[in-house]
Amino acid sequence: QVQLVESGGGLVQAGGSLRLSCAASRRTFSNYDMGWFRQAPGKEREFIGAIKRSGGTTYYLDSVKGRFTISRDNSKNTVYLQMNSLKPEDTAVYYCSAAVGGSYIYWGQGTQVTVSS
Repeated sequence: QVQLVESGGGLVQAGGSLRLSCAASRRTFSNYDMGWFRQAPGKEREFIGAIKRSGGTTYYLDSVKGRFTISRDNSKNTVYLQMNSLKPEDTAVYYCSAAVGGSYIYWGQGTQVTVSS
């Protein structure tokens, strides 16, 4: 069992930046590939990107490429989502998740990001 806690959300103007953090409860955090997702009101949860357990490889949704960066610090059991050049359409609840066997099975409670125009 892995407990995940996101933080860093808030209200920001368009063009601004936020950095989300996701802290994991287990010291075996480095065994998990980690993903970030978001869910806007009235929409399905959307995959944003992921980072391999070693931190060496990342994947991104096309609409966030060049603006969002995922990184991790395994010594701190934490994964980050740096979001730059934010747009109103980035408004959503953002979730981190830990993958086991290629499936995302552990989820945080989410953190709200609101981008004003």
